[in-house]
Amino acid sequence: MNDLKQFYQTINERNLTPLWEVLDALVPPEPKTLIQPAIWHFEDIRDYILEAGQLVTAKEAVRRVLILENPAQQGQSRITQSIYAGLQLILPGEVAPSHRHSQTALRLVLDGEGAYTAVDGERTIMRHGDFIITPAYTWHDHGNEGNEPVIWLDGLDIPMVQFLEAGFMENAKEDVQTTTRPEGDALARYGSNMAPVDFKQDPNEPARIFVYPFAKTRSTLIALSNTDPDRHFGYKMRFLNPATGKSPIPTIGSFIQLLPAGYETAAYRATDSTVFACLEGSGVVEIAGESYAFNEKDVFVIPSWTHYRFQSTPDTFLFSFSDRPVQESLGLWREDKQ
Repeated sequence: MNDLKQFYQTINERNLTPLWEVLDALVPPEPKTLIQPAIWHFEDIRDYILEAGQLVTAKEAVRRVLILENPAQQGQSRITQSIYAGLQLILPGEVAPSHRHSQTALRLVLDGEGAYTAVDGERTIMRHGDFIITPAYTWHDHGNEGNEPVIWLDGLDIPMVQFLEAGFMENAKEDVQTTTRPEGDALARYGSNMAPVDFKQDPNEPARIFVYPFAKTRSTLIALSNTDPDRHFGYKMRFLNPATGKSPIPTIGSFIQLLPAGYETAAYRATDSTVFACLEGSGVVEIAGESYAFNEKDVFVIPSWTHYRFQSTPDTFLFSFSDRPVQESLGLWREDKQ
């Protein structure tokens, strides 16, 4: 034993370590997540978000966001092991200045209307439930020309880019980018089962559509509700890049689902830790045997390979996102249906 201890000490000085001492941790029989289930009730934190608006301007902050940190990862600026999430506020008359970065972002409008996001020369008005994309390294700024505060959920692949040490960021010379295309241009060109005749896109490129209006996705789910619901998901759809059939964001999968009033799903788990936001309705999610009641605008996270199931109260619409596209591309993603 003393010889082995001395051996470990000697090889440690040469930056070596024995695999047999750490093999179980490196190659576990099943995922051992560091992420904990957590929920953020919007009514409990809205005042803090608005208070931030009185203390720092959107321009001073560049992006005035309160990060949703997983309780098991405090100080790491992440809600799962691979996803960052936060709640961003912009007040009437403000502009969050234009910049671009390697990280891809999604926005989900939770509270208020009248703000806009501009992406590479095109603006879109932000309406409740809209799913908006800022593809990697595209110029983007946010503004509020309405008369009420607007709060949205940000989701970014920051931890993934950080892990790969591949992040770049650049500030624009002007706070507000010049509008070069009318609102709805990208949706008309790429979101109507058509594309410009000479358009080509690789599967790993983000969608040219950068807004998926909630009004449209909601009506789609309602139309599907005339059929029998899936026992694990109710009525659940994944967002696509119509040009490739792949995820609109190569690193983040995005989903929308409807749970009919009083519906209870069967237990389910998958390897992708997933962030959920309730757009309409309310219910209870049971995660690893513990129940969490949620209402409209609440955000919660379910860790990797952890059983969960839903029970809705009224008709309930849930948006969710995860790193599933990355796991699928690497042959790692797995699910388990009870």
